[in-house]
Amino acid sequence: MAKILNVNHLRKTYSNGSKDLTVLDDITFEIEEGETFAIVGPSGSGKTTLLGLCAGLDRPDKGTVELCGTDLSTLDEDGRAQLRNQKVGFIFQNFQLLPTLTALENVIVPLELQGVKNPSNSGKDLLQKVGLADRLHHYPSQLSGGEQQRVALARAFSNAPSILFADEPTGNLDEETGEKVIKLLFELNKELGTTLVIVSHDLDLARKNERILRLKGGRIMANETMVQS
Repeated sequence: MAKILNVNHLRKTYSNGSKDLTVLDDITFEIEEGETFAIVGPSGSGKTTLLGLCAGLDRPDKGTVELCGTDLSTLDEDGRAQLRNQKVGFIFQNFQLLPTLTALENVIVPLELQGVKNPSNSGKDLLQKVGLADRLHHYPSQLSGGEQQRVALARAFSNAPSILFADEPTGNLDEETGEKVIKLLFELNKELGTTLVIVSHDLDLARKNERILRLKGGRIMANETMVQS
């Protein structure tokens, strides 16, 4: 199968006063189209930094990232933003919904950015799939945490992304709600054939994926293939 993400010898260092802090060091791996892939490790291991580099939200100090067949180092900021809008979906721990927009309006934002005409039908369909057909016109402040994350889930899939990055998607949810959100995430992912990359410290969640990349201290400790039951 084709490689949708190709990461080669990534290094990322931040200046901290008089000394440099290396957050990621010599990170190399690849992900195939349609694969489900987890990045795990303790706090401070570089997980979220790695996700940002893979999605082109930040630039590495060394190394390259090829996303959907494009070397991100060849694109300027606008080019990377355009690639994300067309090919990438995101789910964040803190939902990142726009508070002044309804659930439906939040979901169709990526479609409007792409110039899709009459995006409401797609948005309504996705919200129905995540069990929120009766919450279309509610604002984030009128929704529970689980409902907000389901809106974020629908928004992430609204542009039919080739790859979806989820950063601690259950981090702000209780266990039961988190399990429901993850079940929905994998169901939508399977239905739409999206490549899924989940950053988490939750090993139970990680083991639901086909592969696990383990980070510690900014380096790869293991790149494991899971045996799916």
